[in-house]
Parts: sequence; C-alpha cells; structure tokens
Amino acid sequence: NQQNQQNPLTNMKGVPHFTKDGTMHEGESHKMPNGELHTGKSHSDSSQRLFHFKDLSKKAQKKAQVFIDEAKEKNKKDEGKSFTEAVESRMSDSY
Repeated sequence: NQQNQQNPLTNMKGVPHFTKDGTMHEGESHKMPNGELHTGKSHSDSSQRLFHFKDLSKKAQKKAQVFIDEAKEKNKKDEGKSFTEAVESRMSDSY
C-alpha cells in the first residue's frame, strides 16, 4: 500500500506501534516466537514489547495521541509536495 509507505504513523504492516508508556516506536522491530512484537532488529536485554494503540492503558493512550497528532500535522504540511520536497522539508525540521 503506497499510502502506508509514506505515512510516518505506520510501522510494520501499516499499523503504528508504541512502547508500554505510549511512546511511538519508529525504529526497527522483531517478532518473538510467542507472536509479540519487540523493539530492535533482533532481541537483546534492552528490547521492549510493542503495543497497538487500543492495547495501551488509558494514560499511555493519552501520551500516544500526542505522537499521532504530531505525525498527522507533519503529513498536512507535506500535502501537495513531491516525495523529495517532503523528505527535504522533514530533514531541515530535524536540525
């Protein structure tokens, strides 16, 4: 799905993932043998379990909503721009 490839709200199969406290995870992830998704390309002592928004506590959902709203705002700023222009804009916002 091309829309999911360009949307910062998505991660693995088009669904955003969050740590237990509601922080949006945008890095690499891996699936455990029990089916859980964890942070990091491969498992380590620092890997954290990842959750879908609906599976977070109410407190964590409030924090996650801030990340979602910020990502949606970035998408609005990029409407009408070419892919290259959108990337350049986001890169300049990072510095």
